[in-house]
Parts: sequence; C-alpha cells; structure tokens
Amino acid sequence: MDTRFSGIADLVETPSVAVVIDVMRAYTVAAWAFAQGAEKIVLAESLDDALALKARHPDWVTLKDGPPAPGFDAVNSPGLLRSVDLTGRTVVQKTTAGTVGALAVKGAQLVLCAGFVVAEATAQLLRTHDTASVTFVVTGEDGRAEEDLACAQYIARRATGAGTDATEFLHRAAASRAAVELAEGRRQGAHPDDVALCLELDRFPFAMVAGSEDSLMILRPRPMP
Repeated sequence: MDTRFSGIADLVETPSVAVVIDVMRAYTVAAWAFAQGAEKIVLAESLDDALALKARHPDWVTLKDGPPAPGFDAVNSPGLLRSVDLTGRTVVQKTTAGTVGALAVKGAQLVLCAGFVVAEATAQLLRTHDTASVTFVVTGEDGRAEEDLACAQYIARRATGAGTDATEFLHRAAASRAAVELAEGRRQGAHPDDVALCLELDRFPFAMVAGSEDSLMILRPRPMP
C-alpha cells in the first residue's frame, strides 16, 4: 500500500482513498457523538451553513469549535459531549480544520475520518478495502500538527498489518502543541479530560465513513468485527 501524507492546502488532486485525521478534536468528538447514539453527522461548509441547516431542521444538534454561541447546541469537546444523549439524532459539525479536510476530499471514492479512538477499526477497513494508495490528510496546523501526523502514521502502519506499538505515536500526540494548549486551558470550549479522551487508543469498534447524501457530506459509523 502506497501511503501519502498531505496538509489540506497541499492536496493537488482528489485521491481515490482518503483518511482525514483530526485527533484534537473533531474526529474524537465525532466518534463520541456516535457512541452517544447519533445516527449521522453532517459536515458543514461554514458556520452560516450550520445555522441554516439548524433553521431548517430544529431537532438537529449543532456543534462548533470555541466557546458556546447562539444557534449552536454544543462545542467541539469530547469531555463535554460524552454526557449528552444523542440517540437517533443528526449532528451538524463545523470545525476549524477537521471538517474542512473532509470536504476537501469529498470527491474521493472512499473517505474515512479518524483519530486514535478509532485507529484500529480504520486500519481494518483499509485492509479489507484492498486499496493500492491511501492519502492521509493531516488537518491541523496546515498539515504540521504532530498529533494528527502521529495518528496518520500509526494507522498507515497498522493498515499494512504491521505489529506496531502505539506508545511512541501516543507520546508524540501527548506532547503536541494542541495537547499542551488544551491541557493549559488555552483553548475555549474545552473540558479538562479532552486530551486524555483524544488519546484513548481504539476506544470505539467502528470506523467513520463520509460520503455525499442529498448534496451534504454525511459521516456515518461503520462497525468493524
């Protein structure tokens, strides 16, 4: 399997298979939303689009980066979302990098969204897909986020069936700029447990697959045996 690692701005063409990584915190939050019962997640193009969707579907749950804001029901924090009952609900998510990365590769044949919490399930799906080439989209810090790159490299190794120890990759993520800023309370809309929750390896037994449905980019869980 040929693996490539790219920032969002560095994507020169639409890959056939893309794995979009946002560890801290978009796709850790998405995984928690599914664990809390969400049926699907709409990846919004902008905050205005998220609010427009909410206006048309008042029962949908909107969430965003940063502090609470009018029109949004939740913030992009796994620590805060883990106590919310989302059974059967549709979530609308808009974040600074994670959702942008997924929308940038929406023309791919297969789009997976991932963090450490769904790493093995994501690698397993890649193995079953039997693809020749995978592009990992490192969304944070213009493609330089250490936590996202570490997660991407770990999943890439696991996708080839390598018996890779996760310790080094988790250590890199724990020492990343995002982890430090979250731990020090320098990011709004956060919970003290967010870093630890983002570093829980294989917490959930599903991968997350994004695809176009009714002109929207929809993320759904795919359970893996």
